Amino acid sequence: MLCYTKNIMTIIKKIVFLLCFVLCLASCSQYQKALNSEDVTLKYKMADSLYSIEKYNKAIRLFEQIAPGYRGKPQAEKMYYMYAMSTYKEEQYMMSSHLFERFVAQYSYSQKAEEAWFLMGKSYAELSPRYSLDQTDTYKAVDKLQQFINKYPESEYIKEANAIVAELNQKIEKKHFENARQYNTIAGYTRDYKAAIVALDNFLIEFPGTIYTEDALFYKFDSMYKIAVNSVPDKKKERLNQAKSAYDALTKFKADTKYKDKAVKMLADIEGELHKI
Repeated sequence: MLCYTKNIMTIIKKIVFLLCFVLCLASCSQYQKALNSEDVTLKYKMADSLYSIEKYNKAIRLFEQIAPGYRGKPQAEKMYYMYAMSTYKEEQYMMSSHLFERFVAQYSYSQKAEEAWFLMGKSYAELSPRYSLDQTDTYKAVDKLQQFINKYPESEYIKEANAIVAELNQKIEKKHFENARQYNTIAGYTRDYKAAIVALDNFLIEFPGTIYTEDALFYKFDSMYKIAVNSVPDKKKERLNQAKSAYDALTKFKADTKYKDKAVKMLADIEGELHKI
């Protein structure tokens, strides 16, 4: 009896597999027919069907074919939304950012406009590279998401939008800080610590309250220290006192700075040089 039951189950599994295989072949055949057809309505219906079952990659190929001539048709709004969403779901963020941007421009009063605005900004955010690379897409993402926040302050996506903007702004800050700090590093070879001071000052002005304030103040102090201790005699006292002021700015900002050991040693060198004068 047990053996008989197992045989029945095996047969049922084979039948189910065969049915799925046949349905798959039929589906593929219908898809290829739609893909090669000149019938725009057939392509739309197939793309809509594929979208509904999350076959986004296949749907995209059909949307690509019908989108250029679909403007003005009754289903155009839905089609362009599905096209944009399909590219987003497939992580084709360059394309989705442009398609959502086009959607909000053409269908600003659509019920989907709010979501499209958010996903446009989020698409650009997904394109944002690591901080050391060009940040053009990062700036675009911040701009688009900020426009979204201003336009839809009560949106269900507002919390996520603010979080993304904060993360992107930190990336931008980090890039600017690292660029400014690099002047200090390069000055070890060029001796041009004045450029480092200017760059770090500009950074602190451009990003008040930045999380890199402590770091920027230390590297400014370091740059001023190195100028002072290597200065010509007639300018040495003035520059040593300027370096002391930079030390004071650092410790005033954070008394227990993570650079305390280095900074205290540098201050001792400054005091020693002043004592000689």
